Amino acid sequence: MDPIERVRGVIRGEPVDRLPVQPMTMMFAARHAGIPFIDYTRDGRKLAEAQLKLAADFGLDCLLTCSDPAREVIDIAGEDSVVWFPDQGPAINEERAALTDKTRLQSFRVPDPLGGGRMHDRVKSIALMRTQAGPGMSIVGWIEGPLALAAELRGLNTIMLDFIDDPAFTHALLAFCADVALAYAPAQIAAGADTIGMSDAAAGLIGPQLYAEFLWPQQRRVLATLRARHPEVLLRLHMCGRTDKLFPKMAELPVDIYEIDFPANLQLARDQLGPTRVLAGNVSTITDLLEGTPERVYEACRRCHAISGPHFIVGAGCEVSPFTPPENLRAMIAYARDHRPGDRGGR
Repeated sequence: MDPIERVRGVIRGEPVDRLPVQPMTMMFAARHAGIPFIDYTRDGRKLAEAQLKLAADFGLDCLLTCSDPAREVIDIAGEDSVVWFPDQGPAINEERAALTDKTRLQSFRVPDPLGGGRMHDRVKSIALMRTQAGPGMSIVGWIEGPLALAAELRGLNTIMLDFIDDPAFTHALLAFCADVALAYAPAQIAAGADTIGMSDAAAGLIGPQLYAEFLWPQQRRVLATLRARHPEVLLRLHMCGRTDKLFPKMAELPVDIYEIDFPANLQLARDQLGPTRVLAGNVSTITDLLEGTPERVYEACRRCHAISGPHFIVGAGCEVSPFTPPENLRAMIAYARDHRPGDRGGR
């Protein structure tokens, strides 16, 4: 069974040959391929090469195109707020954030995702992956969620203060960031992405009231628009950290796959997101994958499967560390190969 058929089957509740396995691998993929991570982030051909090799060598069910938080930022505002590291990729320097001066937002324009910048580099990587992997492989495109991009442009600490100090500006910034996502996703879909992942990494730092008032409406606008315009594409949401108090509102989003980070309560996610929503991840990237043993990883996958039930994709809570022992990642993949959705993880 092709990987994309396997994933769609789990979403629909149809019989599949085994559980899908889709851990978030970026630096691990580059390390496995012997590619410096700075090259992985700068050159879409290298990103595609590393993802294709990892999928072939380990038997993963997707090629993942996320790489770093600075693709949209650089195309919007240039590189002044970005610091490049040789084997870590780019990071945002909040002391010189692109929107230190809030009035600069008025001059920002939504970038052309095919305009030759870093956003375009990801699009070209997706096209290369699709050509080389064929139609059956799942390719997960990636967009920054409204709060993730807002935090990268404004600075994480500063945007948290903006919720209270300047609500009007915060609404305007989140709306702009949603517009960027809505421009970027269709270009990735046209290039061959069958799934769009949206990361709103900072969402776990705000409470349910702020989430409902500020962020959720923009997330819904992005996801509902993509659902209406591209009904064939799967939508995947990743929100780092402990998002337990946000689950009731998250349940109202048109999401196919909720990627649940390992600090979050998976049982609560199942209870509040609903019995037929697909949950992915929740295996700890630290105590299980990085520091654990193959036996511990296998048991962690069993626990997550038992809680999630048949609508489940095996994966890590967040990005797999590049220093994860390969045998531990193989144990995760072995669990998926050994079980079908209805096995219920031994429960």
